[in-house]
Amino acid sequence: MKRITMTAGILMLALIGVASVGRAQGTVARGPDPSTLRDTDLEKDSYHNLEVAQQYFKLKKAYVASLKRSEEIIAGNPNFAKIDQALYIAGMSSFYLSQNRGKQKVESIPAKERLSGDQYREEARVHLSQLANDHPESSFSKLAADVLRELGGPLPKGQ
Repeated sequence: MKRITMTAGILMLALIGVASVGRAQGTVARGPDPSTLRDTDLEKDSYHNLEVAQQYFKLKKAYVASLKRSEEIIAGNPNFAKIDQALYIAGMSSFYLSQNRGKQKVESIPAKERLSGDQYREEARVHLSQLANDHPESSFSKLAADVLRELGGPLPKGQ
């Protein structure tokens, strides 16, 4: 009887020791951070839109079209792997449209969708500020710094 009681006591102490070690390790992680999850089909579509926006922006100087493509990416896929580049293209396209630069003139935009030069400047500041605030390590953030200074500096984060 003493032997059984002694064995039961030792088992009890062992279980208590194991339970306290398990509690010290914390809770189980519930999977990856949702902000890093990416839908592969949406990523492919966003990459395609980015390539098209780049072509419009760099080669054709069609800033209306590049702005629309990049804004589609920003609105539809905020977790896109190259969102910094989409923000740069949107910001610079808006900035150039505020100066009526490029092959597509502001007058070519339907009147109900057209913005004034000041509104395009403000839109440029919003996109470039988001780039500077959310992606300061990006090479595109460094490219946008001069334009942001001309626009009055970046907006505070979250605005």
